[in-house]
Amino acid sequence: MDVAWFQSRYDKVGPGGTGKDYINCPMDKAQYDAFVQALLDGGKTEFKQWEGTPYFDGCLPIEVMSERGPETLRHGPMKPMGLTNAHNPTVKAYAVVQLRQDNALGTLYNMVGFQTKLKHAEQVRIFRTIPGLENAEFARLGGLHRNTYINSPTLLDGSLQLKSRKGLRFAGQITGCEGYVESAAVGLLAGRFAAAERLGQPISAPPVTTAFGALLNHITGGHIVSEDEPGKRSFQPMNVNFGLFPPMEAPKVDGKRLRGKEKTVAKKRAMTSRALADCRQWLGLAATAEAAE
Repeated sequence: MDVAWFQSRYDKVGPGGTGKDYINCPMDKAQYDAFVQALLDGGKTEFKQWEGTPYFDGCLPIEVMSERGPETLRHGPMKPMGLTNAHNPTVKAYAVVQLRQDNALGTLYNMVGFQTKLKHAEQVRIFRTIPGLENAEFARLGGLHRNTYINSPTLLDGSLQLKSRKGLRFAGQITGCEGYVESAAVGLLAGRFAAAERLGQPISAPPVTTAFGALLNHITGGHIVSEDEPGKRSFQPMNVNFGLFPPMEAPKVDGKRLRGKEKTVAKKRAMTSRALADCRQWLGLAATAEAAE
Protein backbone atom coordinates (compact mmCIF):
# COMPACT_ATOMS: atom_id res chain seq x y z
CA MET A 1 0.00 0.00 0.00
CA ASP A 2 3.00 2.31 -0.31
CA VAL A 3 2.21 2.20 -4.05
CA ALA A 4 -1.55 1.61 -4.17
CA TRP A 5 -4.32 3.54 -2.39
CA PHE A 6 -8.02 3.27 -1.53
CA GLN A 7 -10.43 5.45 -3.52
CA SER A 8 -13.64 5.20 -5.53
CA ARG A 9 -13.71 6.93 -8.89
CA TYR A 10 -14.60 10.61 -8.35
CA ASP A 11 -14.87 9.67 -4.64
CA LYS A 12 -18.38 8.42 -5.37
CA VAL A 13 -20.04 6.66 -2.44
CA GLY A 14 -21.82 3.43 -3.41
CA PRO A 15 -24.39 1.41 -1.43
CA GLY A 16 -22.77 0.76 1.92
CA GLY A 17 -19.57 2.36 0.64
CA THR A 18 -17.33 5.13 1.88
CA GLY A 19 -16.04 6.66 -1.34
CA LYS A 20 -12.86 4.60 -0.86
CA ASP A 21 -14.14 1.23 -2.00
CA TYR A 22 -11.40 0.19 -4.45
CA ILE A 23 -7.68 -0.42 -4.23
CA ASN A 24 -6.01 1.49 -7.07
CA CYS A 25 -2.72 0.38 -8.64
CA PRO A 26 -1.21 3.14 -10.84
CA MET A 27 0.95 2.78 -13.95
CA ASP A 28 3.06 5.30 -15.78
CA LYS A 29 3.26 5.21 -19.60
CA ALA A 30 6.29 2.90 -19.75
CA GLN A 31 4.72 0.43 -17.32
CA TYR A 32 1.42 0.52 -19.20
CA ASP A 33 3.03 0.00 -22.60
CA ALA A 34 5.01 -2.95 -21.26
CA PHE A 35 1.86 -4.41 -19.68
CA VAL A 36 -0.12 -4.16 -22.93
CA GLN A 37 2.72 -5.79 -24.86
CA ALA A 38 2.86 -8.61 -22.30
CA LEU A 39 -0.88 -9.20 -22.78
CA LEU A 40 -0.41 -9.39 -26.54
CA ASP A 41 2.56 -11.76 -26.28
CA GLY A 42 1.25 -13.93 -23.43
CA GLY A 43 0.19 -17.53 -23.98
CA LYS A 44 -3.56 -17.95 -24.29
CA THR A 45 -6.08 -20.77 -24.15
CA GLU A 46 -7.37 -21.27 -27.67
CA PHE A 47 -10.97 -21.99 -28.60
CA LYS A 48 -11.79 -25.42 -29.95
CA GLN A 49 -12.86 -25.56 -33.60
CA TRP A 50 -16.51 -25.97 -32.60
CA GLU A 51 -16.42 -23.01 -30.21
CA GLY A 52 -16.86 -20.36 -32.87
CA THR A 53 -18.69 -18.10 -30.42
CA PRO A 54 -18.48 -14.30 -30.86
CA TYR A 55 -17.38 -12.14 -27.96
CA PHE A 56 -19.86 -9.91 -26.14
CA ASP A 57 -18.55 -6.37 -26.71
CA GLY A 58 -19.55 -5.29 -23.22
CA CYS A 59 -17.32 -7.88 -21.54
CA LEU A 60 -14.23 -8.48 -23.67
CA PRO A 61 -11.09 -10.28 -22.44
CA ILE A 62 -8.34 -7.78 -21.64
CA GLU A 63 -5.99 -9.21 -24.27
CA VAL A 64 -8.69 -8.83 -26.95
CA MET A 65 -9.17 -5.19 -25.93
CA SER A 66 -5.40 -4.76 -26.23
CA GLU A 67 -5.52 -6.13 -29.78
CA ARG A 68 -7.97 -3.36 -30.69
CA GLY A 69 -5.36 -0.70 -30.01
CA PRO A 70 -2.73 0.24 -27.40
CA GLU A 71 -4.95 2.92 -25.84
CA THR A 72 -8.07 0.77 -25.52
CA LEU A 73 -7.48 -0.47 -21.96
CA ARG A 74 -6.70 2.96 -20.52
CA HIS A 75 -10.00 4.21 -21.94
CA GLY A 76 -11.78 1.13 -20.61
CA PRO A 77 -11.29 -0.84 -17.37
CA MET A 78 -7.91 0.82 -16.70
CA LYS A 79 -8.97 4.44 -17.19
CA PRO A 80 -7.29 6.81 -14.70
CA MET A 81 -10.04 9.46 -14.72
CA GLY A 82 -11.51 10.50 -11.37
CA LEU A 83 -8.61 9.06 -9.37
CA THR A 84 -5.87 10.92 -7.47
CA ASN A 85 -2.77 9.09 -6.26
CA ALA A 86 -2.71 9.59 -2.50
CA HIS A 87 1.07 9.07 -2.49
CA ASN A 88 1.76 11.59 -5.26
CA PRO A 89 -1.29 13.82 -5.85
CA THR A 90 0.41 16.10 -8.39
CA VAL A 91 1.31 13.31 -10.84
CA LYS A 92 -1.55 11.85 -12.91
CA ALA A 93 -1.38 8.08 -13.44
CA TYR A 94 -1.32 7.03 -17.09
CA ALA A 95 -3.51 3.99 -16.30
CA VAL A 96 -4.96 2.39 -13.16
CA VAL A 97 -5.88 -1.19 -12.27
CA GLN A 98 -8.74 -1.30 -9.76
CA LEU A 99 -9.38 -4.05 -7.21
CA ARG A 100 -12.86 -4.47 -5.75
CA GLN A 101 -13.38 -6.10 -2.34
CA ASP A 102 -15.05 -9.50 -2.74
CA ASN A 103 -15.66 -10.67 0.83
CA ALA A 104 -16.63 -9.10 4.16
CA LEU A 105 -13.27 -9.95 5.74
CA GLY A 106 -11.41 -7.91 3.15
CA THR A 107 -9.10 -10.82 2.29
CA LEU A 108 -10.26 -11.26 -1.32
CA TYR A 109 -10.16 -8.63 -4.05
CA ASN A 110 -11.31 -8.90 -7.64
CA MET A 111 -9.42 -7.26 -10.53
CA VAL A 112 -12.08 -5.11 -12.19
CA GLY A 113 -12.60 -5.78 -15.90
CA PHE A 114 -9.95 -8.49 -16.13
CA GLN A 115 -11.78 -11.30 -17.89
CA THR A 116 -9.10 -13.20 -19.80
CA LYS A 117 -8.10 -16.22 -21.89
CA LEU A 118 -4.49 -16.04 -20.69
CA LYS A 119 -3.11 -19.32 -19.38
CA HIS A 120 -2.89 -19.45 -15.59
CA ALA A 121 0.92 -19.31 -15.37
CA GLU A 122 0.92 -16.34 -17.75
CA GLN A 123 -1.64 -14.53 -15.63
CA VAL A 124 0.53 -14.85 -12.52
CA ARG A 125 3.63 -13.69 -14.40
CA ILE A 126 1.97 -10.73 -16.14
CA PHE A 127 -0.29 -9.55 -13.31
CA ARG A 128 2.66 -9.41 -10.91
CA THR A 129 4.10 -6.66 -13.10
CA ILE A 130 1.23 -4.42 -11.96
CA PRO A 131 2.65 -1.92 -9.42
CA GLY A 132 1.63 -2.99 -5.92
CA LEU A 133 0.84 -6.59 -6.94
CA GLU A 134 4.41 -7.88 -7.21
CA ASN A 135 3.87 -10.19 -4.22
CA ALA A 136 0.15 -10.82 -4.65
CA GLU A 137 -1.33 -14.19 -3.74
CA PHE A 138 -3.84 -15.26 -6.39
CA ALA A 139 -6.71 -17.12 -4.72
CA ARG A 140 -8.45 -17.71 -8.05
CA LEU A 141 -7.16 -16.93 -11.53
CA GLY A 142 -9.25 -15.40 -14.29
CA GLY A 143 -11.25 -17.10 -16.96
CA LEU A 144 -13.74 -16.40 -19.71
CA HIS A 145 -17.37 -16.91 -18.75
CA ARG A 146 -19.77 -17.89 -21.47
CA ASN A 147 -23.27 -16.50 -21.81
CA THR A 148 -25.58 -18.79 -23.71
CA TYR A 149 -28.51 -16.90 -25.21
CA ILE A 150 -31.02 -17.48 -27.99
CA ASN A 151 -31.71 -15.23 -30.97
CA SER A 152 -34.78 -13.83 -29.24
CA PRO A 153 -35.86 -11.32 -31.92
CA THR A 154 -36.27 -14.22 -34.34
CA LEU A 155 -37.57 -16.87 -31.96
CA LEU A 156 -39.77 -15.07 -29.40
CA ASP A 157 -42.93 -12.99 -29.65
CA GLY A 158 -43.66 -9.89 -27.58
CA SER A 159 -44.74 -11.98 -24.59
CA LEU A 160 -41.49 -13.99 -24.51
CA GLN A 161 -43.30 -16.98 -25.99
CA LEU A 162 -41.59 -19.25 -28.49
CA LYS A 163 -43.20 -18.51 -31.85
CA SER A 164 -42.96 -22.12 -32.95
CA ARG A 165 -44.40 -23.58 -29.73
CA LYS A 166 -47.18 -21.75 -27.94
CA GLY A 167 -47.14 -21.92 -24.17
CA LEU A 168 -43.36 -22.17 -23.90
CA ARG A 169 -41.70 -19.00 -22.61
CA PHE A 170 -38.10 -18.04 -21.97
CA ALA A 171 -36.91 -15.87 -19.10
CA GLY A 172 -33.73 -14.41 -17.69
CA GLN A 173 -30.27 -14.21 -19.20
CA ILE A 174 -30.92 -16.77 -21.92
CA THR A 175 -33.22 -14.25 -23.62
CA GLY A 176 -30.30 -11.92 -24.30
CA CYS A 177 -30.47 -9.53 -21.36
CA GLU A 178 -27.28 -8.82 -19.43
CA GLY A 179 -27.10 -8.30 -15.68
CA TYR A 180 -28.69 -9.68 -12.52
CA VAL A 181 -31.43 -7.04 -12.23
CA GLU A 182 -32.24 -7.28 -15.94
CA SER A 183 -32.45 -11.09 -15.80
CA ALA A 184 -34.79 -10.89 -12.81
CA ALA A 185 -36.90 -8.26 -14.58
CA VAL A 186 -37.37 -10.42 -17.68
CA GLY A 187 -38.21 -13.37 -15.43
CA LEU A 188 -40.87 -11.24 -13.72
CA LEU A 189 -42.36 -10.29 -17.09
CA ALA A 190 -42.43 -13.91 -18.27
CA GLY A 191 -44.23 -14.86 -15.05
CA ARG A 192 -46.82 -12.09 -15.46
CA PHE A 193 -47.45 -13.02 -19.08
CA ALA A 194 -47.83 -16.72 -18.24
CA ALA A 195 -50.18 -15.97 -15.32
CA ALA A 196 -52.36 -13.67 -17.44
CA GLU A 197 -52.62 -16.31 -20.17
CA ARG A 198 -53.52 -19.03 -17.63
CA LEU A 199 -56.22 -16.81 -16.07
CA GLY A 200 -57.65 -15.94 -19.47
CA GLN A 201 -56.74 -12.28 -19.08
CA PRO A 202 -55.29 -10.07 -21.83
CA ILE A 203 -51.50 -9.92 -21.86
CA SER A 204 -50.37 -6.36 -21.27
CA ALA A 205 -46.81 -5.53 -22.26
CA PRO A 206 -45.09 -2.72 -20.33
CA PRO A 207 -44.72 0.59 -22.20
CA VAL A 208 -41.44 0.98 -24.08
CA THR A 209 -40.91 4.19 -22.10
CA THR A 210 -40.25 2.06 -18.98
CA ALA A 211 -37.15 0.02 -18.16
CA PHE A 212 -39.23 -3.17 -18.37
CA GLY A 213 -40.61 -2.24 -21.77
CA ALA A 214 -37.35 -0.90 -23.21
CA LEU A 215 -35.54 -4.13 -22.33
CA LEU A 216 -38.38 -6.31 -23.62
CA ASN A 217 -38.47 -4.31 -26.85
CA HIS A 218 -34.74 -4.83 -27.41
CA ILE A 219 -35.01 -8.56 -26.75
CA THR A 220 -37.95 -9.09 -29.07
CA GLY A 221 -36.93 -6.93 -32.00
CA GLY A 222 -35.56 -3.52 -31.05
CA HIS A 223 -31.94 -4.26 -31.91
CA ILE A 224 -30.05 -2.84 -34.89
CA VAL A 225 -30.19 -4.75 -38.17
CA SER A 226 -27.42 -4.20 -40.73
CA GLU A 227 -28.54 -1.95 -43.60
CA ASP A 228 -26.05 -3.61 -45.94
CA GLU A 229 -27.27 -7.09 -45.03
CA PRO A 230 -30.94 -6.77 -44.02
CA GLY A 231 -31.25 -10.49 -43.36
CA LYS A 232 -28.25 -10.56 -41.04
CA ARG A 233 -28.98 -10.41 -37.32
CA SER A 234 -26.66 -8.45 -35.02
CA PHE A 235 -28.46 -9.23 -31.77
CA GLN A 236 -26.21 -8.91 -28.69
CA PRO A 237 -26.99 -9.14 -24.95
CA MET A 238 -27.80 -5.76 -23.45
CA ASN A 239 -27.97 -4.13 -20.03
CA VAL A 240 -30.79 -1.69 -19.55
CA ASN A 241 -29.60 1.83 -20.44
CA PHE A 242 -31.05 5.16 -21.48
CA GLY A 243 -30.15 4.46 -25.10
CA LEU A 244 -32.92 1.82 -25.22
CA PHE A 245 -35.64 4.33 -24.30
CA PRO A 246 -37.59 6.42 -26.83
CA PRO A 247 -35.83 9.78 -27.24
CA MET A 248 -37.00 12.76 -25.27
CA GLU A 249 -36.16 16.44 -25.41
CA ALA A 250 -34.48 17.93 -22.36
CA PRO A 251 -36.82 20.35 -20.58
CA LYS A 252 -36.08 24.04 -20.88
CA VAL A 253 -35.30 26.27 -17.89
CA ASP A 254 -36.89 29.72 -18.03
CA GLY A 255 -37.49 29.12 -21.73
CA LYS A 256 -33.81 28.48 -22.43
CA ARG A 257 -32.25 25.27 -23.72
CA LEU A 258 -29.76 23.57 -21.46
CA ARG A 259 -26.34 22.49 -22.70
CA GLY A 260 -23.62 19.99 -21.81
CA LYS A 261 -23.88 18.03 -18.59
CA GLU A 262 -26.92 19.98 -17.38
CA LYS A 263 -28.81 18.98 -20.54
CA THR A 264 -27.84 15.30 -20.13
CA VAL A 265 -28.89 15.21 -16.46
CA ALA A 266 -32.17 17.00 -17.16
CA LYS A 267 -33.01 14.65 -20.02
CA LYS A 268 -32.33 11.55 -17.91
CA ARG A 269 -34.46 12.91 -15.08
CA ALA A 270 -37.30 13.63 -17.49
CA MET A 271 -37.06 10.13 -18.98
CA THR A 272 -37.03 8.63 -15.47
CA SER A 273 -40.12 10.61 -14.43
CA ARG A 274 -41.91 9.54 -17.61
CA ALA A 275 -40.93 5.92 -16.98
CA LEU A 276 -42.21 5.94 -13.40
CA ALA A 277 -45.53 7.50 -14.38
CA ASP A 278 -46.04 5.10 -17.31
CA CYS A 279 -45.06 2.09 -15.20
CA ARG A 280 -47.59 3.04 -12.51
CA GLN A 281 -50.30 3.42 -15.13
CA TRP A 282 -49.40 0.02 -16.61
CA LEU A 283 -49.71 -1.53 -13.14
CA GLY A 284 -53.05 0.18 -12.55
CA LEU A 285 -51.75 2.32 -9.69
CA ALA A 286 -52.42 5.95 -8.87
CA ALA A 287 -50.63 8.47 -11.05
CA THR A 288 -48.35 9.56 -8.20
CA ALA A 289 -46.80 7.55 -5.41
CA GLU A 290 -48.29 7.80 -1.94
CA ALA A 291 -46.03 8.62 1.00
CA ALA A 292 -46.71 5.23 2.59
CA GLU A 293 -45.25 3.48 -0.45
